[in-house]
Amino acid sequence: MTEESAYTPPAVWTWNKDSGGKFASINRPVAGPTHDATLPVGDHRFQLYSLATPNGVKATVMFEELLEAGHAGAEYDAWPIRIQDGEQFSSGYVAINPNSKIPVMVDHGHAEPRRVFESGSILVHLAETFGAFLPADGPMRTEAMNWLFWQMGSAPYLGGGFGHFYAYAPEKMEYPIDRFTMEVKRQLDVLDRRLADSEYLAGSDYTIADIATWPWYGALALGRLYDAGEFLQVQEYTHVQRWAQAIDARPAVRRGRMINRLWGDPAEQLPERHDASDFERRTADKLDAD
Repeated sequence: MTEESAYTPPAVWTWNKDSGGKFASINRPVAGPTHDATLPVGDHRFQLYSLATPNGVKATVMFEELLEAGHAGAEYDAWPIRIQDGEQFSSGYVAINPNSKIPVMVDHGHAEPRRVFESGSILVHLAETFGAFLPADGPMRTEAMNWLFWQMGSAPYLGGGFGHFYAYAPEKMEYPIDRFTMEVKRQLDVLDRRLADSEYLAGSDYTIADIATWPWYGALALGRLYDAGEFLQVQEYTHVQRWAQAIDARPAVRRGRMINRLWGDPAEQLPERHDASDFERRTADKLDAD
């Protein structure tokens, strides 16, 4: 009998703070703030507090796509939230996102500022505010919403399931890795079948459904997520590959991936974003050289 199969759950679960894993220091079974801290506020209508994880990239890509499309009112300030340091549990952060996850946005364009948390909600809010990347009505709007909610429901299997057990768990365990690998490959097949018949997820137009899905499944297809490309044989999903590469080549997507990034090539990191000129003068390599 292996250790994996020998575990018997107790009658009542208790929290073991020393259970290990990459995120053990910030995981806890309760909500609410752990410390007092206020969030910075810049000059623009939109204030984004985030990190360049897949969910965070959704928001920054959306902002950059809006600006690329000529929506000057979409200028924004993007502030990094260092989740490994627990900054998402500050009193200021919890006040605008009681779930303490990234990203979160505050829209100051109303008499009473509006908090917008959950990445899908941010995408819908911005799309409806600017009338962009989401049809106002009709079948393509419905299809875009179908795939947006598909992504929101499916990604936890990829991130919290496969990603956790394949890349982050303190021990490699065959059963959960097999279980979530099977589901992730099924999801890739769902996408591949859809993209065999459609240029983008909602149809012929690029929408928030693609913006939401690409940072997870596009990154996976391009070998950038969990170093799992060979393990999952992502090259076999040819239609996902075509779609992922096309979106990857978009200038707004390239910029969006850099924002609030605190790791990797310093030239590809823009820790804070307050102005378009920041891409030329405030990447981490230039800041380090000052």
